[in-house]
Amino acid sequence: MSVEPPRRPEPLPVPPAVQQTVRDLVEVSPVLVELGRRFTAAGHQVHLVGGSVRDALLAAGSAGAPVAPGDLDLTTDARPEQTLRVLRGFASSTWNTGIAFGTVGAEVRGERVEITTFRADRYDRESRNPEVAWGTSLVDDLARRDFTVNAMAVSLGPDRTVTDPFGGLGDLLARRLRTPGTAVESFADDPLRMLRAVRFVAQLGLTPDDEVVAAMTSLAPELGRITAERVQHEFSRTLLNPAPRAALELFVGTGLADVVLPELSALRMEIDEHHQHKDVYTHSLIVLDQAIALEVAGARAGEDGVASPDLVLRLAALLHDIGKPATRRHEARGRVSFHHHEVVGAKLVRKRLTALKYPKDVVEAVSRLTFLHLRFHGYGDGQWTDSAVRRYVTDAGDLLPRLHVLVRSDSTTRNRKRAAALSATYDSLVERIEELAEAEDLGRIRPDLDGNRIMELLGISPGPEVGQAWRFLKELRLERGPLAPDEAEAELLSWWRSRA
Repeated sequence: MSVEPPRRPEPLPVPPAVQQTVRDLVEVSPVLVELGRRFTAAGHQVHLVGGSVRDALLAAGSAGAPVAPGDLDLTTDARPEQTLRVLRGFASSTWNTGIAFGTVGAEVRGERVEITTFRADRYDRESRNPEVAWGTSLVDDLARRDFTVNAMAVSLGPDRTVTDPFGGLGDLLARRLRTPGTAVESFADDPLRMLRAVRFVAQLGLTPDDEVVAAMTSLAPELGRITAERVQHEFSRTLLNPAPRAALELFVGTGLADVVLPELSALRMEIDEHHQHKDVYTHSLIVLDQAIALEVAGARAGEDGVASPDLVLRLAALLHDIGKPATRRHEARGRVSFHHHEVVGAKLVRKRLTALKYPKDVVEAVSRLTFLHLRFHGYGDGQWTDSAVRRYVTDAGDLLPRLHVLVRSDSTTRNRKRAAALSATYDSLVERIEELAEAEDLGRIRPDLDGNRIMELLGISPGPEVGQAWRFLKELRLERGPLAPDEAEAELLSWWRSRA
């Protein structure tokens, strides 16, 4: 028995008010107006497509004048060589890096423009490379795009007509994410579109329809065909949105995470040691939510070292507990422990983020935050010595503002009394840090003697022994705070003699 494909909504007519919104969008960009005039004079169609049209339609009816689009993505019936002729004498520069795919890049009056010939591509499903074929109509070109909300266009000709053949406007109004054709065909052509679906959930607040979710779930293994760099780029863009949680739940729920970030999926079955949450996965999402809230608040308040959005902090909040599955132990009385999960987690973070081609500085920062996120719990009721406080600050280094946010966010207990106590205890640690910082330069803890004085005092030349002496003095400085020069010299000489 054959199964009928799901019924697709009929495209809604574009209301006059929405038409006017998009027309105004074009009018506020002198570059678009002039490009439309030049292509029309040459006998060609040219249309603004993609995110600019989508975002203008989203803004329809909102207060305020339309803002000129940032990314100018155009499509035309002109072939690349004809586009270059239209741009001659108008564009300050052009580039042909995408010309094999029909795209001419240009800079016009300081704005970057990409103009692509109508296409009707088919994809090689092994390599994901399109078999480039020129299209004959705008609708054919829009049909090959990823989602209906991106398959709309506005003419730059005199009529400024909005073209919406696949119901993208209706999907925007319904906050629905669909593909122009069948989702299976679309994702099989280009599996990266599944990660773009995840991103659009976070970026636009759209909900994928059942067909899209089913296709993502069945085709999730195909994501393995995508390069790590492209996966990392889309995942990072998702994470940097104001509220990425629903998108991450889609990422995990469809099995995409199993392919590219399996450590995140593994957290779903790991009950945390406090039995306050259904699983560590849920806890991690709450930590991320709380970290974003604190990050945004800190950035607005102008706190030193706090920026928003912060990729390093968000990765650390999401992944700080990924060492728990490997360290879970069942203890007496039904308790569960995860001893040293911060150590294991730091190693897993480094391995996974390296595999995803994150920059080395990002990898090291997220790994260090993962390693340090439990350190505070040794503080107890404030029993740390000044030496321990110095080490906390020194080990965190320039990550200290992020560590503050991560540690505070990691408290997800529903017990208000316990939550208040943890917050007050961390407040007391921050106060201790600030008090010590006033008396000492905690941000630049160095030995009380420099390398030249060490060599002069010990009568040695540059070499490994100077480094050993320097590290001894650094430990001494951390343990006892600043020393007078004569006291530091006496301690160094005593250490040196003890080595003989």
